[in-house]
Amino acid sequence: MSDANPQLEGAPLIAPSSTDHPLYDQVVEACRTVYDPEIPVNIYDLGLIYTIDIDAENAVKIIMTLTAPGCPVAGDMPGWIADAVEPLAGVKQVDVDLTWEPPWGMDMMSDEARLELGFM
Repeated sequence: MSDANPQLEGAPLIAPSSTDHPLYDQVVEACRTVYDPEIPVNIYDLGLIYTIDIDAENAVKIIMTLTAPGCPVAGDMPGWIADAVEPLAGVKQVDVDLTWEPPWGMDMMSDEARLELGFM
């Protein structure tokens, strides 16, 4: 997934990620350890992570979505993300929020995810 903001016309702007924060790459790698149980690709490369915001006190706020509102793991996946990120050295706290705007689409997947799923 690129670090561009996913946005559809009329949908609220998703805030940019804290890509220049020293913990950003570690948080991304932690997110890549979490998989949707129905799809053999990590949630970051699927494009489910919209924003990773890390403040000056190293509190991490992640805004994410799911492939569909009826996803059977909707209640569990934010906790899986928090559990993956919280142990990182320096992280003070993790909040993970779900959003449905903009809706997820296959165009949000990384090239690696498309290749893994046979879409390239």
